[in-house]
Amino acid sequence: MLNSRMKSILRELLADEAPISGAYLAKLNQVTPRTTRQDIKKLGQIMVENGASIKSIMGKGYKLDITDDQAFRDFLKITFTHDESNSESIPRSPEERITYIIKRLLLSEGYIKLEDLADEIYISKSTIQNDIKEVKQVLAKYEIMLESRPNYGLKVKGSELKLRFCMSEYVFDRNDPITEVYLDSISQEELGKVSEIIMRKIKLHQITLSDIAMNNLVIHILIAYKRIKSGYHVTLYKQDLQEVTGQYEYQVAKEIVKEIENAFQVTFPEVEVAYIAVHLLGTNMLSQSSELIEQVMDQKILDIVSNALDKVEEELQLGIKDDKELTMALRLHLKPAINRFKYGMNIRNPMLEDIKKNYPLAFEAGVIASIAIEEQTLTKIDENEVGYLALHIGSAIERRKLRSGPKRCLIVCASGLGTSQLIYYKLKSQFGQNLDVMGTTEYYRLSQYNLQEIDFIVSSIPIPKELPIPVIEVNAIVGDSDISKIENLLVEEEQQAENYIQADLTFLRKQLDSMEEVLEFMNQQLLERNLVDATFLEAILEREKVAPTSFGNLVAIPHPITPQSEQTFLAICTLEKPINWHDKPVQFICVLCVKKNSQEDLKAMYKRLGKIIDNRALVQRLVKAKTFEDVLKVFKGN
Repeated sequence: MLNSRMKSILRELLADEAPISGAYLAKLNQVTPRTTRQDIKKLGQIMVENGASIKSIMGKGYKLDITDDQAFRDFLKITFTHDESNSESIPRSPEERITYIIKRLLLSEGYIKLEDLADEIYISKSTIQNDIKEVKQVLAKYEIMLESRPNYGLKVKGSELKLRFCMSEYVFDRNDPITEVYLDSISQEELGKVSEIIMRKIKLHQITLSDIAMNNLVIHILIAYKRIKSGYHVTLYKQDLQEVTGQYEYQVAKEIVKEIENAFQVTFPEVEVAYIAVHLLGTNMLSQSSELIEQVMDQKILDIVSNALDKVEEELQLGIKDDKELTMALRLHLKPAINRFKYGMNIRNPMLEDIKKNYPLAFEAGVIASIAIEEQTLTKIDENEVGYLALHIGSAIERRKLRSGPKRCLIVCASGLGTSQLIYYKLKSQFGQNLDVMGTTEYYRLSQYNLQEIDFIVSSIPIPKELPIPVIEVNAIVGDSDISKIENLLVEEEQQAENYIQADLTFLRKQLDSMEEVLEFMNQQLLERNLVDATFLEAILEREKVAPTSFGNLVAIPHPITPQSEQTFLAICTLEKPINWHDKPVQFICVLCVKKNSQEDLKAMYKRLGKIIDNRALVQRLVKAKTFEDVLKVFKGN
């Protein structure tokens, strides 16, 4: 059958109609081109027997050709229903090894020797020692330590609550349904019984759970059952326990546990009931009408949401602060989420990587909002949760686009109705329905206008003071170059991104071996040019702690949470070989710096960056680029 590298190659080939280069596939699996050719040869032989083949296209790469659709579908069903959870599948990439080691440590009753782990996954002692460093960092997020005992090995150590949260995240594949592979003592029938009990009770008590929340609760109850049988129990602080037992959800949890005890012939202590109540508190969602929601939402939640949206608006000027639908969505989302934060509960977000890649601006807004929420609730928000906040914000950004209609401009002239009328009629004839000219005014009367209702100003005179909206200066007799300026702003042409890159801030094919080396190198270059101050690197690393800026597809876009520079620019670095950036390989780095207190509309730049992040061919062109001109062509879209 397929090994993990072959599955990775097949997924890539299946997802792309265009040929994919062997070099890209080699980088993806972090192996040599020779190993990749061998993998593709073996994969091709398997494909021929299952309704498909892999074509090699000279100078372009490999392409999947499906000859028998039904046979190929049957093959996919069998192969990916029994995925990496199969014990015969050996982890290859660093990320797979980390997950494998964490699973083994969490499921082991005693100590595990490093040599035994290394032998299991066919790696050297030095490699496993490096992997263990990463494992420690992951476990530290759950407040779990690795206890080392001479001649015995390693064992996880932490509160039962934290161990269980970590197990729910790593022992079960995030993207696959729960299977009996992980819990060999639990049959499919018993899994169905747990689900049925929960469904019946939450329906009876009118608690609404999303599919993800339902899956989480089933997983956690199964883990509770397995751990209780092994003699382990969760410990909650007494004060927290009293808080939970006073909640309505505690009574529902008691009913669920009573039925599960009868079905499984096991006794759940009171503290375990409280634990399940925490899950109901952390996942239930209100489904009443907005009037009822207004009644049950306390002022604290509203204040938290308002403060978070104020911070987002202050940093990014997205114009979504007063979106009532967004405010309501965030209030509904945060009411149960705050319980999750309080108890350190993790929640899966299977869409996280797609959100980061396809909505980078919304994700950045989610990061800013999460920091504001953390400050008000004195809690720590997980990257998965940032992704959910970004989804709500992304919806508001799209709504604003739909509502905005044609752009609105105001004409400013020195004096004389004749000049302003000339400009007015020229704009109307040139842009018609795509532009609303809201009126004309002299400069001295500009302060009387509400500029919040205007998208930009067209002026025949220089305007000395900085305004919160763009100003396009034109000649009194509007010419082609003037029209072009306005056109660029109206259609938000993507070439705007190229205005922020420059040759002396572009460093190609560098020999750097780690994220830290790259960031130190880029920081030094920016310091030497007086573009940033001494706090810049620390601010960049602070942002990385909130959520890694590696977006997949070999791209990372590091930047500070709040603007640090006196101008907006992109500094670019490409590497000879990919490096590990948190959990992803990265070879193209774009340091994003935004001007302090900037009123620039950077949506076009983010849009272009988003397209680059998501386009394998463009990233390959950037990685291979030998000159600044090669990079410029990609940013221009040539």
